Amino acid sequence: MFEKILIANRGEIACRVIKTARKMGIKTVAVYSDADKQALHVQMADEAIHIGPPPANQSYIVIDKIMEAIKTSGAQAVHPGYGFLSENAKFAEALEAAGVAFIGPPKGAIEAMGDKITSKKIAQDAKVSTVPGYMGLIEDADEAVKISNEIGYPVMIKASAGGGGKGMRIAWNDEEAREGFQSSKNEAANSFGDDRIFIEKFVTQPRHIEIQVLCDAHGNGIYLGERECSIQRRNQKVVEEAPSPFLDPETRKAMGEQSVALAKAVGYASAGTVEFIVDGDKNFYFLEMNTRLQVEHPVTELITGVDLVEQMIRVANGEPLTITQDDVTLTGWAIENRLYAEDPYRNFLPSIGRLTRYRPPAETAAYAPGVAAGAAGDTVVRNDTGVYEGGEISMYYDPMIAKLCTWGPTREAAIEAMRVALDSFEVEGIGHNLPFVSAVMDHPKFISGDMTTAFIAEEYPEGFEGVTLGADDLHRVAAACAAMHRVAEIRRTRVSGTMDNHERRVGTDWNVAIQGESFDVVIDADHEGSTVSFADGSSLRVAGDWTPGDQLAEMTVDGSPLVLKVGKISGGFRIRTRGADLKVHVRSPRQAELARLMPEKLPPDTSKMLLCPMPGLIVKVNVEVGDEVQEGQALCTVEAMKMENILRAEKKGVVSKINAAAGDSLAVDDVILEFE
Repeated sequence: MFEKILIANRGEIACRVIKTARKMGIKTVAVYSDADKQALHVQMADEAIHIGPPPANQSYIVIDKIMEAIKTSGAQAVHPGYGFLSENAKFAEALEAAGVAFIGPPKGAIEAMGDKITSKKIAQDAKVSTVPGYMGLIEDADEAVKISNEIGYPVMIKASAGGGGKGMRIAWNDEEAREGFQSSKNEAANSFGDDRIFIEKFVTQPRHIEIQVLCDAHGNGIYLGERECSIQRRNQKVVEEAPSPFLDPETRKAMGEQSVALAKAVGYASAGTVEFIVDGDKNFYFLEMNTRLQVEHPVTELITGVDLVEQMIRVANGEPLTITQDDVTLTGWAIENRLYAEDPYRNFLPSIGRLTRYRPPAETAAYAPGVAAGAAGDTVVRNDTGVYEGGEISMYYDPMIAKLCTWGPTREAAIEAMRVALDSFEVEGIGHNLPFVSAVMDHPKFISGDMTTAFIAEEYPEGFEGVTLGADDLHRVAAACAAMHRVAEIRRTRVSGTMDNHERRVGTDWNVAIQGESFDVVIDADHEGSTVSFADGSSLRVAGDWTPGDQLAEMTVDGSPLVLKVGKISGGFRIRTRGADLKVHVRSPRQAELARLMPEKLPPDTSKMLLCPMPGLIVKVNVEVGDEVQEGQALCTVEAMKMENILRAEKKGVVSKINAAAGDSLAVDDVILEFE
């Protein structure tokens, strides 16, 4: 077995590989850019080597720099993680020439299947059903428009060397095809060093389901079930689960066997994933093969008990698989939510900055990859992360903060465990998508398993605007806040020095204003908790050990768990739970009466301004002062976290002032343009 491996990656996947290597007794070497000097993966590894400036194309994807780090460290093998050099055949070739093992598939398999155009042709030759498209190289935007018309809109414009949603656009007309081609080409060049683009038919109402395969160099190959990855935004997965709530055993078997056959046809040896789109009649179509470990691999590990990273290392060491297809069993259900540094209230645009608070929910101590999840308890919580409190989210890399996973014996149990875990996850200092994924966990379509890749577009057509709690949840939060306010009032009277008979100074009648509603309540407290009675005659029993100043309240309301993230505001609390962000005011009856007479403060008018929606770099300004713009017209392009974002006019207007130019770095809400 290898004594030392180098991890040619960063962030949570580098940390994930280090954990398994440590379990196997293998020393690890991290590489890092200037921006990652204090990163978690650097702290976790046995050694760390600096490889250059922050941009990935000057550090993490420069083969010569990685090879020099290998030589310096004496590493015998390299795990590439995902992204960066993980599907780069030239990197695999350089390792082979240097006598260093690549913890991934052979160079030929990467060339055959890692390239999207080549993989499509091979699949077609192998009689695998594929989505209609144009597999040749596309020279310019005019040719892209011509091909798009021949295929028929809508079309998907994709980077040949792409992955992770980078270099992908959906075009519904000629203008979008022209813009999408150029943006995809630019993103592909920046992210992968390869700007080749291809176009295929965009299939509406699809489900994205992928098969995990595992092969060795001795001709053995197995599949480890499927993952449902249909909930995506910008073609990047957000929520994954295993198994899929849609597949039946027959379809699973057919997809799995076809995936293994395809892998064997290219001499595959390592962990890999074959991706399909599946229609409502369970017809499946090959999309591509990812010749690397997938971001969402933890859900497969949770339902199979197989440590995929360990298997990759053993295969790279020349060992045959010790697992046969008959050994693979799918136990329970697992769900993964990707926590991104993206603001869901701003159309998921990137957010950067310092994590002033980062407190993930406690992981299940008895669980580790390679251990059956069911052996660790009724439910399992796993959090794969590459950050820590006080660390910074950089503008140079993918905005992922963590991958929160839960396992349960049933899908319902896994979902409920995820709800509680999300509510317990504390993140402050940056915009993040916790409210959105919390909302998804409660969405009827997700709960029923009836979702497609169009889920976000269909369910949030105007963007995510937060969650409105239903009546039952609203009552539960109101009761909890009333009980918490009573505790805070008791503390206040003690601090003020009125220790004697302090409970008589804290009233029992209160008004709770929440989400535009007002509840008159009466609190009857004892040593075990409080009974909160509402004016309609209902009552709720509230218990918990929250004390003033705690930012997380783990309560029970009528015996069911309720986890609240708590902030202090004048006259009450800022409460975040189940995707809702609420201002809750708890007042005496007289205070509530006076509060109703107060005028509402209105936000400033920014309707005649184009504000920068995220920290980023201005790539291009499309208009000049005096130009008349139409609704939907492109105004400028902002690049952030390797993604180009085209900002468009929301309505007709005339440009009166331009405050930024190409090359300018802007902060959130900086004014780019002004209109008459």
